[in-house]
Amino acid sequence: MPFSDPVADGPVNQRSAERALAAKTTLTGVLDLVGHKRAAGFSLPLVVFTYANPVAAFGWQAFARRAADAGVDAALVVDLPVEEAGEHRAACASAGLAAVFLAAPTTDDARLAAAVAASSGFLYCVARLGVTGAATSLAAGLTADMARFKRAAGKLPVAVGFGVTTPEQAAAAARLADGVIVGSALVRLLEGKDPEANGKALGDAAAALAAALERRC
Repeated sequence: MPFSDPVADGPVNQRSAERALAAKTTLTGVLDLVGHKRAAGFSLPLVVFTYANPVAAFGWQAFARRAADAGVDAALVVDLPVEEAGEHRAACASAGLAAVFLAAPTTDDARLAAAVAASSGFLYCVARLGVTGAATSLAAGLTADMARFKRAAGKLPVAVGFGVTTPEQAAAAARLADGVIVGSALVRLLEGKDPEANGKALGDAAAALAAALERRC
């Protein structure tokens, strides 16, 4: 969901948020779109990626109920510290919505345990320090970081994102995690002025990522 101050996002996602806000995209509009796609038969899991300000303004309980009713499966509020997420967690639990929290390479063991305990869908593991965006390679310490995250997570699935860009990187990351998150590398394909060409480029890129993950399996 677009937000005017997306502090966790790099230039590609920032520009995407600016375009969406300029086009009058709203939280309720996004959830209405989810409901429309569910009614049309779309069955893949959907995770809302957003920030605390618009959710708090909407109301934690109201947001969780509205998102669950629309067909959202999980919510990631990226700038909400786990220590301050009690109302959000309670609202998600009441609505049957999974709550996802972040763990970074700098997360100490105590906060990692808290993030695992608070997460009910999966743990989002940040592959590198900084903001979202494409990268030429995976972080050098990712193997060790993911091993630590998986030990802490136990049976909770772990997904890795931030900087995963190419099919080859996605396949390598998938060997370390239960899921791989690719954002900016796909969003930037929608920056062209031809919607049809943008859609084809996005579909081709998603297919290449899926094929790489299947080969990894």
